[in-house]
Amino acid sequence: MDKKTSKTPLIASIITAGILCSCGSGNESKAPVDYVNPYIGNISHLLVPTFPNVHLPNSMLRFVPERADYTSDKMNGLPVTVTNHREKSAFNLTPYQGPEEAIRPVMPYSYDNEDLRPYYYSVYLEEPDTKVRFAPSSQSGVYELRMNGDDSSYLLLNTRKGKVTASDNTIKGYQELDNNVKIYLFMETLQSPTGAMTVADKSVNHESNEAAGNNACVGLLFDKADSIINLRYGISFISEEQAEKNLRRELASYSVDSVSDAARKIWNETLGKIEVEGMNDNDKTVFYTSLYRTHERPVCLSEDGKYFSASDGQIHDDEGKPFYTDDWIWDTYRAAHPLRVLIAPELETNIINSYLRMASQTDSLWMPTFPEITGDTRRMNSNHGVATIADACAKGLTDFDVNLALEACRKGIENKTLAPWSGAPAGKLDDFYKEHGYIPALASGEKESIPEVHSFEKRQPVAVTLGTAYDEWCLSKIAEYVGDNEKAEYYRQRALNYRNLFNPETKFFHPKDKEGNFIMPFDYRFPGGMGAREYYGENNAWIYRWDVPHNVADLIGLMGGNEAFNNELDRMFNEPLGKSKFEFYAQLPDHTGNVGQFSMANEPSLHIPYLYNYSGQPWKTQKRVRNLLRQWFRNDLMGLPGDEDGGGMTSFVVFSMVGLYPVTPGMPAYNIGSPLFENAKIHLGNGKTFEVAAKNCSENNKYIQSATLNGVPHDRPWISHDDVMKGGRLELIMGDKPNKSWGAKPSDVPPSMNSENI
Repeated sequence: MDKKTSKTPLIASIITAGILCSCGSGNESKAPVDYVNPYIGNISHLLVPTFPNVHLPNSMLRFVPERADYTSDKMNGLPVTVTNHREKSAFNLTPYQGPEEAIRPVMPYSYDNEDLRPYYYSVYLEEPDTKVRFAPSSQSGVYELRMNGDDSSYLLLNTRKGKVTASDNTIKGYQELDNNVKIYLFMETLQSPTGAMTVADKSVNHESNEAAGNNACVGLLFDKADSIINLRYGISFISEEQAEKNLRRELASYSVDSVSDAARKIWNETLGKIEVEGMNDNDKTVFYTSLYRTHERPVCLSEDGKYFSASDGQIHDDEGKPFYTDDWIWDTYRAAHPLRVLIAPELETNIINSYLRMASQTDSLWMPTFPEITGDTRRMNSNHGVATIADACAKGLTDFDVNLALEACRKGIENKTLAPWSGAPAGKLDDFYKEHGYIPALASGEKESIPEVHSFEKRQPVAVTLGTAYDEWCLSKIAEYVGDNEKAEYYRQRALNYRNLFNPETKFFHPKDKEGNFIMPFDYRFPGGMGAREYYGENNAWIYRWDVPHNVADLIGLMGGNEAFNNELDRMFNEPLGKSKFEFYAQLPDHTGNVGQFSMANEPSLHIPYLYNYSGQPWKTQKRVRNLLRQWFRNDLMGLPGDEDGGGMTSFVVFSMVGLYPVTPGMPAYNIGSPLFENAKIHLGNGKTFEVAAKNCSENNKYIQSATLNGVPHDRPWISHDDVMKGGRLELIMGDKPNKSWGAKPSDVPPSMNSENI
């Protein structure tokens, strides 16, 4: 379903046809969606857990029970839709039976017997003695509420800040979000209510049916005989009228079964783009759950060919190309976008076109970095939207205005400040970077004087310098693609700016002050401030030591050659925390999932296990990747080591379990690791299939003994994008001891900026 996932007439036709078994029935054999466990990671190791989302792939409507995490005893009403990733439901739905004086706008429920799948939800609410069933479509949803008491039934709808109206069997209204954005709702019930009301904190008013402001709430009253309430609703970012149109277009009935059947079919089509045969069902569960998570975002906002854009606050015609947003690109450029290039190229193209529209809808023409429903929030550091463009160009996915993309990316880096978490224009900090090739760190005791620097996020000078060097390499590749050789060479030289912070004595990237002096004394494990933000960003110097994905060959040279490079990689995986765990995580809460100083829990680490492929020891990549997958990604409530960020982490799992990984977005190549599956078939967007077969694969047989590509010996620990897209078969013969000569020759190494031997 990668082709224009917003085209909901298909969904309506599936629902009408009723061609699938209901969600409660069993199947003789498991389909891909049956392996998905949305509860994986619902209890966090330290920071934010995963959320059990019920939704269609990349759809506007996302349903998540509103609670702190899996351990919560209560949930706040029933959700209607989540707007941006990680947020609470925009509206709360509250079924109720009991004394009227106990009614509140949002009521916390004890609950039990929850059944949550990507396409279906049911739960028992204890206090109102109500069985709930729900199923999603793209821009609409359907509920069935079975009340078991003898009293009259109430159905309440609350908006946190907005306006809602109840009339006859309908409730409609809106909620105000940030940046003057509104989400609209149209809801209707199958049963006819006997009256309407408004609900305040401690009062019910039957003389009024409209509420506005903070915590505005209206309700419908049903007769005692109505023990079942069926309701359906549509949402919109355009208007209440459009919300109703979305409902009418997608849902032909109030049947939870038919809607869930249609959603199940769509999920199986989507997840079935990669077929795997694993050692056990747990592997398939981790894999397909990870693949499901890569489809939470970004979401399609096109509604009948129109969309609302927070970039200019206007409604636009989508001109036949669906509009997408809600994507934290700092997390997702590394593997989630490259995954779509392979299995959903039309979707990825629509996403890129959406981001170029966002840029064009502003006066600045800056490529977005953190596009959300409410606009580009410019979080984190660097401007990695450029990487999505460079990767698409390198892999032949260019059904967009590449010249416009180059200009939007260039302006986003040159004209916007490099200060993290800021959307301000470039200032003195940026002038310094352009002249000296690095972001200066504050010397000990020096007060911040740059107004655009965030008071909590700080300058992050090493992280920003390294990230911008990579971004400028991406700019050079885009310029090269469009034939602008002057720009290509200019940014190619600036892509070497990481060298300006390399300390040849310690072999670390080390912050410098504005005078060009290394900050001393310095602790690479515990550099300054919360999350090391005074110098790095969320991770310490041990992680950013390897943050040169575009030029690993040069990094090896700076380190002193292959042997020194490998020794330092080994040392990172064995270096003690240096403090107790509670002290370490008090300063570095994102730096969880530790193996020595390595952190599996944060995106800047994802490529590191693959770096042995560049330095003559691919067998160590095979061992390390396999071990990390086993240590940190499991089929249990704490089965993810850190923040998942809507595909940022789980796309690493999808690639790595298959046996490939895109170390350098913008470089048309994939590193080879150690597959967890005996066989994986990737059904590519061009209609062909690429197969990775791991003969003799087992828990112990993690090492590649030899390999063939379409029957021809393949001795390199990487494969080109072109070879993948041709379709075919990569066969790996696996064993329990490393073949230290396979892929170890200098001519075997994956491509880098200084040696693009593709």
